[in-house]
Amino acid sequence: MFISTAVIPTEKGSRYLQQLCKHWTHNLTVEYDAHQGKVIFPKDARGADWPSDGIFTMQASDTALTCRIEASAPEQLAGLKGAVERHLDRFAFREGKLACDWQDG
Repeated sequence: MFISTAVIPTEKGSRYLQQLCKHWTHNLTVEYDAHQGKVIFPKDARGADWPSDGIFTMQASDTALTCRIEASAPEQLAGLKGAVERHLDRFAFREGKLACDWQDG
């Protein structure tokens, strides 16, 4: 298993967590509340180009959104990091680009 974690400074962590989870409920398995969320990316969920076979979890606090990705291969980990960052940037456009400093391991 390949794992990466990012603690993203923001006062809107709960909002972004819920937006990400709601966005992905249409085609993925998602569980969430205002403070934590889990998204499962199954193998071949959206075809060969879709990052697959991973679990994305989030924890929201008053000052940060902590994101953790577990993937079965390095390329899936990289793909999921990119997908999370692109979606966060879209939802946080008023706040500006969020700092996703991923720590592998």
